[in-house]
Amino acid sequence: QVQLVESGGGSVQAGGSLRLSCVASGITSTTYTMAWFRQSPGKVREGVASIEINSIALADQIVYAASVQGRFTISEDNASHTLTLQMNSLQPEDSAMYYCAYATGYYRTPSRLAAHIYTAWGQGTQVTVSA
Repeated sequence: QVQLVESGGGSVQAGGSLRLSCVASGITSTTYTMAWFRQSPGKVREGVASIEINSIALADQIVYAASVQGRFTISEDNASHTLTLQMNSLQPEDSAMYYCAYATGYYRTPSRLAAHIYTAWGQGTQVTVSA
């Protein structure tokens, strides 16, 4: 059973940066997809960024939501199964609970930011950005 533990959330002022980490355990597949989602009170959980692990299609490996493109960077250390989200130029609208997610295998681009394909979730880490 895959287990995910996030860390790195906190409070920053607009324009600041935060780095989120997610340590995964129990992964047995060599081909899988990981992602970051976020959810604010009263809103639907939103896919932020997704990365295919061990994919040979490097140009298509990473997908970002339009709202974070150019500000957020997703990466993964395969050896330690650690997923990272570097968040720069943070804005108040980025405030949310951020979740790490895992799915076995690869999916077409539009699906990779859809919550329903992911079968394991972390407990979340809170990010608060003040104006």
